Amino acid sequence: MQIYRVGGSVRDALLGLTVKDRDWVVVGATPGQMSAQGFVLVGRDFPVFLHPQTHEEYALARTERKSGHGYRGFVVCASPDVTLQDDLARRDLTINAMAAPADWLPLPAAANASAGAAPVDARLIDPFGGQRDLQARVLRHVSAAFCEDPVRILRVARFAARFADFSVAPETLALMRRMVADGAAAHLVAERVWQELARGLMEPQPARMLQVLRACGALAVVLPEVDRLWGVPQRADYHPEVDAGEHVLLVLQMAAQLQAPLPVRYACLTHDLGKASTPAGVLPHHHEHEARGQHIEAQLAQRLRVPGECHALAQVVTREHGNIHRSDTLDAEAVLRLLTRCDALRKSARFAQALLACECDARGRAGQQGSAYPQRARLLRALEAALAVDSAPIAAAAQAGGARGKAIGQAVARARVQAIARALARQRADS
Repeated sequence: MQIYRVGGSVRDALLGLTVKDRDWVVVGATPGQMSAQGFVLVGRDFPVFLHPQTHEEYALARTERKSGHGYRGFVVCASPDVTLQDDLARRDLTINAMAAPADWLPLPAAANASAGAAPVDARLIDPFGGQRDLQARVLRHVSAAFCEDPVRILRVARFAARFADFSVAPETLALMRRMVADGAAAHLVAERVWQELARGLMEPQPARMLQVLRACGALAVVLPEVDRLWGVPQRADYHPEVDAGEHVLLVLQMAAQLQAPLPVRYACLTHDLGKASTPAGVLPHHHEHEARGQHIEAQLAQRLRVPGECHALAQVVTREHGNIHRSDTLDAEAVLRLLTRCDALRKSARFAQALLACECDARGRAGQQGSAYPQRARLLRALEAALAVDSAPIAAAAQAGGARGKAIGQAVARARVQAIARALARQRADS
């Protein structure tokens, strides 16, 4: 039995990055031998075990042979005869197809990713040139078997979003295009698309994920609602020089810059989907594209099984981002109506996320990246004032005065409007 450290932990160690999880491959062992040493079997599709002390994953070396569509359409062989090179050959990219002895530590010179070409570490098992491609900053497929799993198209795009200074090898991009043309991307299941999309949105350069998917044609298959934004013009007061698709890229990059959480980044991705249904050359009124956008996002969320918190925020942002942008022109009564439509009084944390998404949208415009977004602070202050109103005594006083039903609610609303007006007046005085 031989144990090797493999995959991403080797890659990240060579790049000088923090290694969060280590994966291990065991060569020459059977499931029975692993269990006898205290390892706990957890793999459903192939033998993966948890270490009895560290709980890290140890997988038996395996080969895979395509047998059908989808990411489960493989015949897996994990016999003791499978070699380490056999196991590495089934992996997606050369930078993920390296292995190291269990006690391996990277050479000191290799720990600084900015120091230039690091020396090749002869202790690594690197049959496909992963170290070379790390130094050249290239994402390159291991073999033609890459095309057997369409999820790898998404993974390449996600790695491009993670490693901003890496390029996709021309031959790999050509293979991805051929896979899309042959219909492979159409067999991606919703769960895997969302899983890779969500991870890619949280990478440092999420816009690159969309760019790579679009370059190989996969964006039109997995996210056609987003792909249709390219070629749709923005209004002249927004972006005279970019279309709606390029604007989404800028907004996503602003979301990454502001370290926004996943629901905000998803809302940034989907907030302008309504523009895609507009005939070419037509600039819709904002109310029209926002209503269409809600419908399109709802269909997308259902298809990809997007988590509820992401979908709910996207709906608020799609519908209200124009009104939030213009909120500095609203009086206290209109501000309360906006807060009510956003359900901000009950879901204040979600409303705060909506404001962050709107800031990303506003600052994701040419020349606006460094601008302030006072609407966010203004509306948060208004919400704080509205929440500070104690509605119980107001309702009791109104009821004692003979008010019933809507009249009681109107009395509470008037108190909130007054509180908001005072808060906004103080803010104007402070600024």
